[in-house]
Amino acid sequence: MSQARKPNTVPLASGRFYVLVAVLSCGFLALLARAAYLQVDEAEILIGKADSRSVRDKNIITHRGVILDRNGVELAVSIPVKSVWMDVTEVMKKSPTLVEDDWNKLAVIAKKPPLAFKKWIVKRKGRQFAWIARHLDPKRASIVKTLDLPGVYLRDEFRRYYPSAEITAHLVGFTDVDDRGREGLEKAYDDVLIGKNGKEKVRLDLQRRVIEQKEIIEKAEKGQDLKLSIDNRIQALAYKALKTAVLKHRAKSGSLVMLDVDTGEVLALLSQPSYNPNRFDSRLPEFTRNSAFVDSFEPGSTAKPFTVASALEAGVVKPYSKINTKPGRIKINGHWVKDGKNHGVLDVSGVLQKSSNVGVTKLAHMMSDDEFLHAFYQVGFGGNTASGFPGESAGRFHIRDNWSDIEKATVSYGYGFSVTPVQLAQAYAVLGAHGIKRPLSLLKLDKVSQGEQVLSKRVSQQVIAMMETVVGEGGTGQKAKVDGFRIAGKTGTARKATRGGYGDEYTVFFAGIAPVTDPKIAMVIFVDEPKSEEYYGGQVAAPVFAKVASETLRLLNVKPDQFNGIAATTKRKGDNNG
Repeated sequence: MSQARKPNTVPLASGRFYVLVAVLSCGFLALLARAAYLQVDEAEILIGKADSRSVRDKNIITHRGVILDRNGVELAVSIPVKSVWMDVTEVMKKSPTLVEDDWNKLAVIAKKPPLAFKKWIVKRKGRQFAWIARHLDPKRASIVKTLDLPGVYLRDEFRRYYPSAEITAHLVGFTDVDDRGREGLEKAYDDVLIGKNGKEKVRLDLQRRVIEQKEIIEKAEKGQDLKLSIDNRIQALAYKALKTAVLKHRAKSGSLVMLDVDTGEVLALLSQPSYNPNRFDSRLPEFTRNSAFVDSFEPGSTAKPFTVASALEAGVVKPYSKINTKPGRIKINGHWVKDGKNHGVLDVSGVLQKSSNVGVTKLAHMMSDDEFLHAFYQVGFGGNTASGFPGESAGRFHIRDNWSDIEKATVSYGYGFSVTPVQLAQAYAVLGAHGIKRPLSLLKLDKVSQGEQVLSKRVSQQVIAMMETVVGEGGTGQKAKVDGFRIAGKTGTARKATRGGYGDEYTVFFAGIAPVTDPKIAMVIFVDEPKSEEYYGGQVAAPVFAKVASETLRLLNVKPDQFNGIAATTKRKGDNNG
């Protein structure tokens, strides 16, 4: 019997197997030890190296405060936009020849010819930041995103938008591309509106996209909102009325200022021609200047009520005192002071109604210099209104010592000094407030100033009663009448000064108060160099007052005062002094 054959078997282990296991185990232990070393001993160093490559400080962009009218209507808001920038170092590393067609498309976004754009990039070689285009519209921003060029990125920003555009442009102003105020109240209150950007640590990927927000370093603070005193409804109707008048009479410019008599708040303030603050190409200096604040003019006959107020305060006349203006002219220091016609004997009220230069000249010479100038200084001529508006003019009211009689005469009827439309409006608001002067405010007031009594209540009421006759029969301001309301006002027409005298160009005013029974608004309309056949204040500016005052009084729910015929006067033709 043959011996059984032993089966072939694989040894469970061999020397080589043990060597292999040992080597692998050592490798695994080495890797484990290395990982432990990196995770424990080198962790902070490695994290630091990683963070240095991917963690960046990123600004938390905040926006300016909103500018509102007194009723909460938005006049200036910030809207989110995209801007495009490049890391030039990265661009030159990854696209040194800039030959790709996409760069030509980016040149269109940058508003540069392709060749010029590429030269512009090369000149900035070595920079890590350069703006390509700011404040892109959504369509152009999406194009940049689609191009996905290396080293070219989009950044979030805010752009200012003005819903009322031209209507509030001169008052609100505008910001520059960096969102800093450059004109108007945007500039005056820039520190309040601007807010404060924050800062945070973020982790970026290779395309500089945020993939992790690590921590807030500094919180962002939104700019404070600003509530203005103006009523956008009144502002809009005033804008339309003034623009219509300026165009109709082919005038160089115009301004309108309306104040709340009881508070000193500005209810409307505008200039013509205007501009669209939403368009950079319309922000030309000749359009952006706010003539209501920065330009001053001789007020002409609108100054006469203050000559009368000084005379009444000094006690040299009573409202019924008679002034002989015959024969319609008077010679002083070799110079003639003339009226448009011979008005004969007038009472003081008639002097204002007929706008008699001779009459106010005689009143001025009944007083000492201090008595005469009293009302002019008290209502604020010669000093700005402290409104805080950038570039506000104080006008010119510098009376030299030992001035001549003719100089005193010319001041009495509004020549030889200059005022801004805002100053004149504040002066009339003093009369409307029964002699109380309140600070002018462009912001809505939570608490109304008590003000200062600068003219007596009695004299202020007497002057208003006299100015009411100006709008009545026989007065120079009949076109300022408002149905259902008693109006007091004064027209003004002044020749513009030129080198060596006065030329043939005019500035015209109408300044008024409404309603007479309980004054609520004081308004001044100014038109510079009307070139139509109608060029007197009563023809050009007074109708604007009537239109704006009529709608304003109704918007403010002011109760009509009973029109009782004021003073019975006879209509006379040929009165052109106003």
